[in-house]
Amino acid sequence: MQNNTKFKIVLFAPEIPGNTGSIGRTCVALNLELILIKPYGFEIDEKAVRRAGLDYWKHVKLREFDSWEDFLIRENPPREKLFFYENNGSKLHYEAPYSQDCYLIFGGETRGIPYEVEQEYQSQIYQLPMYSKEIRSLNLSNVATAVAYECLRHLI
Repeated sequence: MQNNTKFKIVLFAPEIPGNTGSIGRTCVALNLELILIKPYGFEIDEKAVRRAGLDYWKHVKLREFDSWEDFLIRENPPREKLFFYENNGSKLHYEAPYSQDCYLIFGGETRGIPYEVEQEYQSQIYQLPMYSKEIRSLNLSNVATAVAYECLRHLI
């Protein structure tokens, strides 16, 4: 089975190398590009990134950007193709109007997406449902994987 979709996973200032490695592994599984926006909370060549990505890390289609502004300038993504995921999203992730060339954007594990970016893209922020008041957040790699498969489901 071949995946010809061109959507991308974007990590905005990731902090935990294991999550980035796991998300990279998901990207390899789905033949997706992984975009990382600096600053990182780790060195990209850290053993923990490779460990989580296993021997698949070398197959990750990886691109890096120095900042959000650098990403917007060099990538020039259409505004309506940007989908952000945060705990405070006003809509659920399965309501997003996914398209072949969209960007699934996730903030850093403890900081999330910067306030200024959230304010600018308020109508494009989604969340995964959490029904227990005992949970503050979900693991980033789990969320990114769930969203990627939901996007794929909409496109195939």
